Amino acid sequence: QVQLVESGGGLVQAGGSLRLSCAASRRTGSSFAMGWFRQVPGKEREFVATISGSGRSTYYANSVKGRFTISRDNANNTVYLQMDSLKPEDTAAYYCAASTYSGATSSFLYAYWGQGTQVTVSS
Repeated sequence: QVQLVESGGGLVQAGGSLRLSCAASRRTGSSFAMGWFRQVPGKEREFVATISGSGRSTYYANSVKGRFTISRDNANNTVYLQMDSLKPEDTAAYYCAASTYSGATSSFLYAYWGQGTQVTVSS
């Protein structure tokens, strides 16, 4: 079992930045790839980014490529999502998740989820 807790969400103006954090209850670097997803009410959960267990491989959704950066600190069991040049369409609840499949973009391949943190981007 892995418990995940996100933090760092909030309200920001368009063009601004936020950094989300995801703290895991135990070591994940050797066993789990980590991902970020987002969801708007009434819509399906959308893949944002994923990072391999070692941190050497990353993959992004086209909608955030060049603006968001995923990273991880395995010594502190924490994953980050740096979000720059935010747009109103980035407004959503953001979820951290853990998967045994490296490079996974489908939410069905993620076994553990955090409770989410809200990001609101005003125009």
